[in-house]
Amino acid sequence: MYVRDAKNREEVWLLDNIEALGLDATAFRSRDYVVAVDEESGEKAGFGRIRVHRTDDDEDVLELTSIGVVEEWRGQGVGAHVVERLLEYAGDEGFETVYTLTGSGSYLAQFGFRRIDESDLPPTLQGRLEEKRDGVDPEAVPYAIDVDRFRMPERLRESFKRASDHDEGHEDEETAEDFGIDPDSATYKYDTGR
Repeated sequence: MYVRDAKNREEVWLLDNIEALGLDATAFRSRDYVVAVDEESGEKAGFGRIRVHRTDDDEDVLELTSIGVVEEWRGQGVGAHVVERLLEYAGDEGFETVYTLTGSGSYLAQFGFRRIDESDLPPTLQGRLEEKRDGVDPEAVPYAIDVDRFRMPERLRESFKRASDHDEGHEDEETAEDFGIDPDSATYKYDTGR
C-alpha cells in the first residue's frame, strides 16, 4: 500500500467516492488530491485533499478536507497515511499550520489536531465553516495542527503495512469511466468545468 498524487484520469473515481461518502467536493480539482493504492492489485483504497485558500495579504491558508476510505479498506490505517502524506506536502510547501473543519475531530485528534475557537480561524475559513455546516457536515467545528507536531500512532502504521493482506486479487482494470466517459452514452459523466 502506498499514497501518491491523484491522476487526472481518476476524477470520476474521486467524484463517485466523494458523492458516495457524502464528502465535500467544493472547488474540486483532482490535482489537489492524493490516493492510497494497493501496490499488488492496483485497487484504490482511499483519498484526501489539501485545499489552498488564497488571501489578499499573501498569507495562504491550507485546509485538510475530503478524507475518505473505501469501505472494504477501513480500519487498516489508510486514512491515517492519506493525512500523513497531505501534511508532508504542507510542510514541503513551507506551511506551518493546517486547518480542518469537521464533525469527526476525534479521529484527527490522534494525530495531534486540536480543536480551536472559531474566532481563531483565518477569515477565509470562517465563511467556509458556515458553508460546510449548511451543506455536508452540520456538526463541523474547526481544528488545527502545526505541521511539525503531526504524529502517527504506531498501530496505524502497522495496520497500513498489512493492509494489502486482505486483498483477494482483484485487478483494477481501467474502464471508460476512469476517464470520465459514460459507457452507455459515450458522453462525459461529470462536468468538471473544462
